[in-house]
Amino acid sequence: MTLSTLQKIHEALERRPEQIDEEKRNGKIVVGWVGYFIPEEIIYALGMIPIRLGKGGNEHLVELGARYISSQNCAFIRSCMGMFVENTDPYLQRTDLLAFDNACMQVFRLGEVSEYISKKKVMFLGIPRKLFSQSSRTYFLEEMNHFTRKLEEVQGHTLDSDKLTKSIELFQEIRRLTLDLYNSLITRDVPISWNEVNAVVHSGYYLDKKTYAILLHELIEEINSFSSLPSNCKKNVRIIISGSPIAPGDTKLNDIITQIHGTIVGDNLWSGRNMSFNMQMKSPSIAGIADAYLNRIIHHSLPCFDNELDNRVDNLIQTVRETQAQGVIYHTIRYCDSATLKTTGLKECLKNEGIPLLEIHTEYSNSDLEAIRTRVEAFFEMIMATEEMGVLA
Repeated sequence: MTLSTLQKIHEALERRPEQIDEEKRNGKIVVGWVGYFIPEEIIYALGMIPIRLGKGGNEHLVELGARYISSQNCAFIRSCMGMFVENTDPYLQRTDLLAFDNACMQVFRLGEVSEYISKKKVMFLGIPRKLFSQSSRTYFLEEMNHFTRKLEEVQGHTLDSDKLTKSIELFQEIRRLTLDLYNSLITRDVPISWNEVNAVVHSGYYLDKKTYAILLHELIEEINSFSSLPSNCKKNVRIIISGSPIAPGDTKLNDIITQIHGTIVGDNLWSGRNMSFNMQMKSPSIAGIADAYLNRIIHHSLPCFDNELDNRVDNLIQTVRETQAQGVIYHTIRYCDSATLKTTGLKECLKNEGIPLLEIHTEYSNSDLEAIRTRVEAFFEMIMATEEMGVLA
């Protein structure tokens, strides 16, 4: 079943590049960004167009990017580098200014090299490594203020507090609707898949934010209008995706899970649900934005040595419980060292909770397609066998 709003979103994406061209002719500046902490609310409030950049799943871009950035960087970073070099992406082509944070040092390196490749102005946002100390919060607020001042210089006027308030309200509404969309996946007879939800979230990287909010609202209303549907996947294994980002264009793992009778019921990816989760804005100000970004789910590249403050594992366990998932597939892109490093400890924590985990290392090529399929099939069989034994006992 195809929801009519999904078609509307697809059509809006097809029109979007021309709309951006029209806005640029009227003086709009496009800010392309990569990272987790770039404050879209501030960019939007200044009258600029925020566009989240990044490509996955394209082996050609990975190979092209590796000519300009170390092959020891993860496939996502090499793919993004290839995107900058090739310069055929319609949104990158329309970007006037690039912004990167250094939550992941590979993203930071991408920003340094892309400044040379693209010849565009590049801005960086510094992220503290010790997130919860007062000095770190002071540092990050100053970084956010500095970032805002640089944007103001480019735009030619200062940030208006009323426009910032309205911008924050809009982005908070998008986050609320996005979480509602993810929550709809919990229902077993839902008329939308995680692959489709992920594509909708990626659409939000590019669409006009007001238009996107309207379309999200329409989509959720359409989903809710289906009170009951015949389900063909009641025996499917319910899975949570975690680990490295799954960028636009990267569908390999998602497709394998679906093809062998798995159902993805949620994620805790910094390319997906975590962007919207736990974003509590206490005040409509730069300080409020800074605090909210630091308080949400910690980016997997950032260290957190105090287990009581590290909300990543608890968030994953909570997501598994809320979605009634039967297991976690921890997806790591090769050379995404920070995600790989956490696997052993995470597996032990989940084991103590009775939650099975499968770690998958992958690249953006099809050479490991059958190997991944075999491992996922075995993982599903193990889950089903364990549950059957529990029932028999």
